Amino acid sequence: MVELRKRKAPAVTPAPIKKSKKSEQPTTSPKQPTGKAETASSTVSRTIPKVGDVIVADGFGGEIETNEGAKTTLKSLVDMSKSGVVIFTYPRASTPGCTKQVCMFRDDYQNLVSAGLSVYGLSADSPKANTTFKTKQKLPYTLLCDGDSTLISALGFKKHPKGTTRGVFAVGKGGDVLLLEAGGPAATLEAVLQLVPTMSNSG
Repeated sequence: MVELRKRKAPAVTPAPIKKSKKSEQPTTSPKQPTGKAETASSTVSRTIPKVGDVIVADGFGGEIETNEGAKTTLKSLVDMSKSGVVIFTYPRASTPGCTKQVCMFRDDYQNLVSAGLSVYGLSADSPKANTTFKTKQKLPYTLLCDGDSTLISALGFKKHPKGTTRGVFAVGKGGDVLLLEAGGPAATLEAVLQLVPTMSNSG
């Protein structure tokens, strides 16, 4: 008799279940965040103020120096003023356009401060250069020195890669931005002259 050997059934390996790419991804993609909130929060400290804004003077523009070499800040200048601060910027001490500008503010100084505003000139020059400038032109107001252009940049008057845009800025005691614009020597003075009557009336 022939023995019939039972053949072992081949082991069947279950086929691996392949996940389709479609099943891994949702059929409808979720809405992507617009990123506007992140952008706003990351740039808020770099935003240039505009007229009508209220700034926090404490820390605004960092630390600067007077032409005598004393450290100061925008907050200190505002605190020392009666009604607020006017700061005009100029590119470089003792150059023709800047000399014209500081002299125009000198000649109208009494009118400018009549409403309680304190007037300052601001540039990236050294205290020595600005002291020479102030002495030679007999300026009745202090010149501010911003070697790192921190305040100049905060006001939007920093040129890139280097340099300073001529302009003028005014801020009230409460941090309200009253004036912020670029312009030539005569235009910067005229802007402040137009501001003075409004300060007198509000006071």
